[in-house]
Amino acid sequence: MSLYIPEGTPPAIPAAMARIERRLSQPGHVRVRVGSRVEPDDVVAHTYLSTAPKIINVARLLVIPPSQLTRAMRREVGNKVAQGDVLARVGRLGGRSCQAPISGVIAVVDTETGYVTIAPDPMEYELKASVRGIVMDVLPHEGVVIETPAAQVYGAFGIGEENSGVLRLLVTDPHEMITAEAIDPRSAYAILIGGAGITAAALRRAVQEKVRGVIVGGIEEHELRTFLGWHTMSDWQIGLGSWRMPHPQHVTDPGITILITEGFGLRPMSQPLFDLLSEKDRHEALIEGLTQLRRPLRRPRVVIPLARSTGVQVEPPRPQLRPGATVRLLDNAHLGQVARVRAISTFPRRIGAGAHAAAVEVVQENIPPFWAPRTAVEALD
Repeated sequence: MSLYIPEGTPPAIPAAMARIERRLSQPGHVRVRVGSRVEPDDVVAHTYLSTAPKIINVARLLVIPPSQLTRAMRREVGNKVAQGDVLARVGRLGGRSCQAPISGVIAVVDTETGYVTIAPDPMEYELKASVRGIVMDVLPHEGVVIETPAAQVYGAFGIGEENSGVLRLLVTDPHEMITAEAIDPRSAYAILIGGAGITAAALRRAVQEKVRGVIVGGIEEHELRTFLGWHTMSDWQIGLGSWRMPHPQHVTDPGITILITEGFGLRPMSQPLFDLLSEKDRHEALIEGLTQLRRPLRRPRVVIPLARSTGVQVEPPRPQLRPGATVRLLDNAHLGQVARVRAISTFPRRIGAGAHAAAVEVVQENIPPFWAPRTAVEALD
């Protein structure tokens, strides 16, 4: 798997202003103003979310025919009830009663089926900043845009929504895997940095230890499917219309955010990415797993706020592909490896089995120069 990004944003950015958009899932109230300084746990907006109605078979619980339900009811449609309030009763002393399992409003009393429907009270949802920074824009009734000087690492694909935590380096080499044994209670609420991959058992252990995120170079497809509970290949076909991977309507919350920097398989993390993440060990960070390959393009990323803004670029760098530039290779045979550009073809060249494409000649240490498709190289500087 490779991911070519035509915008030219490099996968590792040591210092630039990062913009983080925090949105509510439905309209609500924004609590902060433009210019407000926020911390990860600060609430920037809130809303009230409706939950599924609760349907109770009151007639069965009271052992009465549905036609007698109206007579047994102690509350009417439209009445507000608290959890534990008596909904219906038959008999007097020692009679049977049915209590409300939740707080809400009685919406339906069905005398044909014996069911009573309660619409639950809306639940308040608080949207946290998840990152330290300054509110640069307020989206009325929706959320905010936060800006912070940060180091950033972009991945090839990810799973999960935003999560914040402290980076914790678990390996010393980008070729190492994260094993279940390496994850202990000290990893709680952390974002783990690994190397070439992680197993399903390790991911389950991470969820058990309340780990918030995992960053690795690759993952075997069967390990990811095992962790997510996907039993067939058809599960990968969901969400093709939006090119969002995976589509949230078909995937339950995995309980952790996973960011893959290279692709499927055991893939050593690219050295520049591993070096930048290792340097930020024990720093607070925000991990975003959402991957969207159709515009608006969205890559998973890790945002690591910096203590100072001195020397930080306002916009992320856009390195140009040129002779002498350092690049990361994206083709399957060299995925994640670093090379240097030797030449750029001015006309399509024959690549592989007879295909012609724009090409770049690259060179690596102790390896003869070779031509790679333009879409298989990513400029780093």
